[in-house]
Amino acid sequence: MIIIHARNFVNPEKEEAFVQEIQGLISASRAESGNMAYDLFKDTEEEHAYMMVEVWEDLEAVDAHNKSKHFTSFVAKASDYLRRPMELKVFNGKQIK
Repeated sequence: MIIIHARNFVNPEKEEAFVQEIQGLISASRAESGNMAYDLFKDTEEEHAYMMVEVWEDLEAVDAHNKSKHFTSFVAKASDYLRRPMELKVFNGKQIK
């Protein structure tokens, strides 16, 4: 299982547009094969910051997602919304039963 934390620092003047734009990415990503979760959370400590938490079955699913039209389209526009670079962390995890 691959877990990705993508922290986005949004320009306050563009926050509403960012939230609207990312909805399409979220819904399309959730429909992808190999996606287990794709959720956006608003940071409670830093204003205008959001965390995307993604959970994928394996690296092949992540690779397919990174090549998808909805992902590449969003990435091409992301810098228009962000006030500083995204922080990305990738984890290899296992579910504990």
